[in-house]
Amino acid sequence: MDKNLLERITIDPGVLCGKPVIKGTRISVEIILEKLVQGYSYQKTVKEYDIQEEDIKAALLYAQKTIANEEVYEAI
Repeated sequence: MDKNLLERITIDPGVLCGKPVIKGTRISVEIILEKLVQGYSYQKTVKEYDIQEEDIKAALLYAQKTIANEEVYEAI
């Protein structure tokens, strides 16, 4: 399931300076996360940006995978 969702996210240097976006759109993962933080429901986000709920799930999964791969270093 993860792989299928992540296929909805694309990175292209020619689209929004290479930010991750919903495939076939100029809607960034960042904007999806921002709207959810602001209290938008999945349904409101889907309607406002003309995307599918699976696109929102893909954005959340992409963010989770990105954070999971961060390395934390102790300050010296």
